[in-house]
Amino acid sequence: MKYAILIGDGMADYPIPELGFKSILEAANTENMDKLCTIGQEGLTRNIPDHLPAGSDVAALSLMGYDPEKYYTGRGPLEAANMGVLLEGEENAFRCNLVYIENGIMTDYSAGHITTEDANVLIEYLQGKMGSDKVRFYPGMSYRHLTVIKGGFDSLKTTPPHDITNQKIGSHLPAGKGQEFIQELMFNSVPLLEKHLVNTRRANAGKKPGNMIWLWGQGRRPQLPTFQSKFNLTGSVISAVNLIKGLGRYAGLNVIDVPGATGYIDTNYRGKAEYALRSLEKNDFVFVHVEAPDEAGHNGDIEMKKKAVEDFDFEVVGRIAEGIKKFSDYRILVLPDHPTPVSLRTHTREAVPFVVAGSDIEPSGVGKFDELTVKQSKNIYNQGYKLIEKFLSKEKFVI
Repeated sequence: MKYAILIGDGMADYPIPELGFKSILEAANTENMDKLCTIGQEGLTRNIPDHLPAGSDVAALSLMGYDPEKYYTGRGPLEAANMGVLLEGEENAFRCNLVYIENGIMTDYSAGHITTEDANVLIEYLQGKMGSDKVRFYPGMSYRHLTVIKGGFDSLKTTPPHDITNQKIGSHLPAGKGQEFIQELMFNSVPLLEKHLVNTRRANAGKKPGNMIWLWGQGRRPQLPTFQSKFNLTGSVISAVNLIKGLGRYAGLNVIDVPGATGYIDTNYRGKAEYALRSLEKNDFVFVHVEAPDEAGHNGDIEMKKKAVEDFDFEVVGRIAEGIKKFSDYRILVLPDHPTPVSLRTHTREAVPFVVAGSDIEPSGVGKFDELTVKQSKNIYNQGYKLIEKFLSKEKFVI
């Protein structure tokens, strides 16, 4: 049996007035996901427990079959794993965003989706100026970077910058034990970054500078059983973001880097599908993650999110759903990890629609993949990792 899980990050949404009170999934052309609903079964799954952060880190654990209430330690350690940064003892990995702050307001959580080239120069500069035996900065991709800090921050509360777009940052700064040290790091970065030639050039070109670091999502190294020991399957992960790749590495899965995968609307959708099908020739399982719908949701951009969903449907879902047929036995699961409503520009924790189809799946014949239609299903999972356990089992998938 071959298994494919395809994640359109943040695809789920609320009814939108500009779309005639339809959601993105209702309004978009999603003929391939709709076809899977016709030949397969649909349902709802909730991937984020109430008391854990409403983010892709928690949801991704569920979607790889791990109970986040048991295994979640924070976002940072997952990103660190993919960057080859091994945490020891009291070390905490923080996600480090390059952001654009204007008049004390979180104007852009991505510093205008700063290029990796520009961003890495800035992060390496901060390592030279602010790095120490206690603090280390590691460059990543675009605005997404890593800071490793020694010390106890278990009770520290931090806020994702994409949750506070266009809000004053004062009430959202890190709070709790260790807050003074973390806030000092963040504010000390401002005069260094504002004067840097990279940011001067960006501002002169009409681009948003990365004029502050924002630290969040901290945690220590998690202890995960391998995917193979859990499910007796070999597999691979395809994503543009360190979070998903890092989780794959902790799970002992093969992490595939696809050329042109950016984590944004311009990502190489087709390449992800092609590499996924190629990987299934050697492995039992592939996990394909596309970040673009989530980024569009954070931007509050209806048309961008609709396009991202349609590109995901056509280039990823359509190609993999067709290509996987060459294997005699297969299952394919398509779903968002969580909603990222354009009206809120942040994640929420509601249940999301899923569809599962394959060589041994009895059809429900519903024929439409969206939040409203799928609510009629009797396939309801209040813990997302249990859906994955069922999907990857030898049991027949029936209502």
